Amino acid sequence: MQAIILAAGIAKRLRPLTDDTPKCLLKLGNSNLLHKTVANVVSNGVQDFIIVTGYRENMIKDYLKTNFPGLNFTFLTNPDYENNNNSYSLWMTKDYVKGEILLLDSDILFDKYIIDKLLNAGHENCLAVNFTHELDEEQIKVKLNENNKILDIGKEVPIAESAGESIGIELFSPYFMKGLFAILDRKILKENNVNEFYEKSFQELIEQKNQDNRNSIFAVNVSEFECMEIDTIQDYNKAQNFSINE
Repeated sequence: MQAIILAAGIAKRLRPLTDDTPKCLLKLGNSNLLHKTVANVVSNGVQDFIIVTGYRENMIKDYLKTNFPGLNFTFLTNPDYENNNNSYSLWMTKDYVKGEILLLDSDILFDKYIIDKLLNAGHENCLAVNFTHELDEEQIKVKLNENNKILDIGKEVPIAESAGESIGIELFSPYFMKGLFAILDRKILKENNVNEFYEKSFQELIEQKNQDNRNSIFAVNVSEFECMEIDTIQDYNKAQNFSINE
């Protein structure tokens, strides 16, 4: 299994904190978001990483090489990180994915047991969802059927129909990734659609009809664990008080 961590963004909403430091290296407790993310993945038995970088990428590379010298890192550079979105960064990994993958955004503070719960959920494809009705228009929301199969995912999902927020941690099969990369190839190479959230392509793939439903994604309820996305200075200040910073 490999873990893909997307860490290319410039994090404008966290300025001036990110003027000289990428978001994932901002100090939290005794370390930072990236350190905590990698350590959480490693604690679940994964040691093979694909890291997509962009803004201040040498700081990220140097940090990981220094603090995790025994791990296998493949670094990919998103050269136009200011003008594209995470779907482009994910598309860049297509020639490096070898099998089952964990996909993680680099701006999430989360409990390591969230990954354990995904790995043991019994689904080929699943993602971590904070089941809550305290939602807003900016969150990636999910609409589910009675078996927690995802019907719709994205910011556009009506809050009244949403079960909760997708927190940005996913487990996908090689079969799913093949289909996902085919969609991303079309969007990026043919349509020049580079500024999109990858959940748009998740939605397209789960809507494709296949006989064995192998493109289905299931929501795994992780609301029992602490987690949050850090987008703003207010988020960053709030995260300092989380117990998982210890």
